[in-house]
Amino acid sequence: MEHVECDVSPMKEQIKRDLQEIVENLQQSISVLADENNCLLGKLEEVKEWFTRIEAKAASFYLQCYLGPYTDTYMDLTIAIRHLSERRHGALIVVQRNDPLDRLIQAGVPIGATLSHSLLESLFYPGSPLHDGAVLVRANRIVSAGNVLPLSRVDAGGRKLGTRHRAAIGLTEQSDALVLVVSEETGKTSFAFKGKLYPIMTGAPVP
Repeated sequence: MEHVECDVSPMKEQIKRDLQEIVENLQQSISVLADENNCLLGKLEEVKEWFTRIEAKAASFYLQCYLGPYTDTYMDLTIAIRHLSERRHGALIVVQRNDPLDRLIQAGVPIGATLSHSLLESLFYPGSPLHDGAVLVRANRIVSAGNVLPLSRVDAGGRKLGTRHRAAIGLTEQSDALVLVVSEETGKTSFAFKGKLYPIMTGAPVP
């Protein structure tokens, strides 16, 4: 597998610049705080939106770093979740890393095919017999589909999570796998890693 050099990633440099811009704006806000004619509430709302965008960029950066050593199909995975997100087709994609997953996953239907974004998208097409389960990816191949994952019982800080998201978190609580999730209700995308859920930025144009 081609190793992604995360330390020199252009996206990492962009995140640094974005954070520096936020720091500068916060410093300006502090300097005018004593002026009662300047209400900072609008500025704070703006800063919150900046943080949300940076969080999504950072998640995309770390996603590529975490997947790079384990699969060469990062671009196909990215295109697939973007298309699925646009169509609001729910999806659950497990990328196996070092830990074996056989004891944690209730096996579905063997696929044994080279991973492509079109194949992934077809597996999660609404009405497909396999669209409700998880797809298992190992290296550059789709091993199986329709797999059942263990559900997390951890409280998500007051957030109501659907079955897909609880399953993604549940598997990553017990292994080093990375799980991609597309919400059927909102189309929002995220990935689970080490028991945590992170949003993914998918707004770039589809190649």
